[in-house]
Amino acid sequence: MIDIILIIIAALLLLVGAVGTIAPIIPGLPLSWGGLLILKFIPSTQDNISWTTIIILAVVTLVITILDNVLPVWGTKKMGGNKQVVWGATIGLLVGFFLGPWGIIFGPFIGAFIGAITTGNRLKKATKQASGAFGGYLAGLLLKLIVIGFIIFFFVRTLIVN
Repeated sequence: MIDIILIIIAALLLLVGAVGTIAPIIPGLPLSWGGLLILKFIPSTQDNISWTTIIILAVVTLVITILDNVLPVWGTKKMGGNKQVVWGATIGLLVGFFLGPWGIIFGPFIGAFIGAITTGNRLKKATKQASGAFGGYLAGLLLKLIVIGFIIFFFVRTLIVN
């Protein structure tokens, strides 16, 4: 009975984490990795996944989580943006989350663009800066989706092998 409860908790962490890879604010990868870690401690599944896999995924999760926060800033600065452009991209992402998938995809660009325009940049320069923020956001998202795919794979494999 305890095994089933722990598997349900682990699955919920995995699902919330999967949503969090796209949604802002929710630490998606760490939550999903936590679900996988719980499986390691369940007696009926603990031998189905190695500590090496858990540790490698922990390191990858940490690195990608850090990169996800750095890439939009780096992309913005690479294209000549400033703090207002980065804040605009962040706010655009938060607002875009409530507007569905298209809001999540284009919110950072629109927010960064507005941030660039409000600092007095011309249209061409604002578009370039917003593209940097958008590119950084997409790179971080792609990396998170790849890692969440691996976590889901190992999660399902750990349950099926049993």
